[in-house]
Amino acid sequence: MKEISLGAAGKQYLRGQSRGILLYCIFAGVFALVFYLYHLPAEAVLYAGLLCAVLALLVLTADFHGYYQRCRVLRDLQKQIMFSLEGLPEAKGLLEKEYQELITALYRDKIRLVSRADNERRDLVDYYTLWAHQIKTPIAAMGLLLQSLPSAEEDGSAAQSMEQNRELAMELFKIEQYVEMVLQYLRLESPSSDFVLKRYALDDIVRQAVRKYAKMFIRKKISLDFSQLNCDVLTDEKWLVFVIEQILSNALKYTNRGKISIYLEKDDAKTLVIADTGIGIAGEDLPRVFEKGFTGYNGRRDKKSTGIGLYLCQRILTQLSHTIVIEGEPGKGTKVKIGLDRVDMVLE
Repeated sequence: MKEISLGAAGKQYLRGQSRGILLYCIFAGVFALVFYLYHLPAEAVLYAGLLCAVLALLVLTADFHGYYQRCRVLRDLQKQIMFSLEGLPEAKGLLEKEYQELITALYRDKIRLVSRADNERRDLVDYYTLWAHQIKTPIAAMGLLLQSLPSAEEDGSAAQSMEQNRELAMELFKIEQYVEMVLQYLRLESPSSDFVLKRYALDDIVRQAVRKYAKMFIRKKISLDFSQLNCDVLTDEKWLVFVIEQILSNALKYTNRGKISIYLEKDDAKTLVIADTGIGIAGEDLPRVFEKGFTGYNGRRDKKSTGIGLYLCQRILTQLSHTIVIEGEPGKGTKVKIGLDRVDMVLE
């Protein structure tokens, strides 16, 4: 909080005392006029006026000192007013007392609203967390049922049936990913996110994400260009895997042919690059791709984008002290760069 300056306080004080100073000048003028009409000696008039001016200056100085101290107290209170009203100076007069009572009433109402909002949010988070965990059971059951379906039928439509089964399995996989996104979002919003920082082999982390989307690579006939990274990073395995999965999901969603490449930046051995040959991103959308709920031109055309995935990625990477940058042009693909270099920390 910026400290209030003496000059600024003086200006404000003079503005507040302008009426009193004006009245003093008027009274002084009236007395001077009366003394003049009665032909009193000028020396007596000047002496009395000077004495009154000195006394007024002393009173104003003392009053200004108290005013300045009160301003400093109030300025300091701005730092803690969100948490407590303790420290309010004693009211000087009925008007200040009324103002303090008004502030107290507003503060109590704010505390009540904040408490109610926190309770409602907690209930909502608990509900969606429970829902996300419960929905996993029918999803798993549906996956088992799809796997147990016969691979051939007597009516000669085996190929069509297998194709439908693969389509259903792919859609079920997408549902599972959306549920996982909900869970990660709720965990990230929690005051105590479960980050565990250790050194991991980046190859193992990337392979976990690629393995999860292997069927989608095959289904869309998208090739993967991935070579050994040979890089260790200080990070949280679970959260970084989630980020790479989200980026791969977007790459597969907006790439209809070609390949997806995963490699380390040549000039920076700690920057992971995930590049695709998809539809790219419009230049005007690039500055806003990490905004919550922003879908951009591609998302509006696809009508299935949530605008949450990249927002979560940036939040997670920021908390891990990593960085993320996206480059792309329409029709020329997209390149996502994840900066995994960070200041080494002392690990227990």
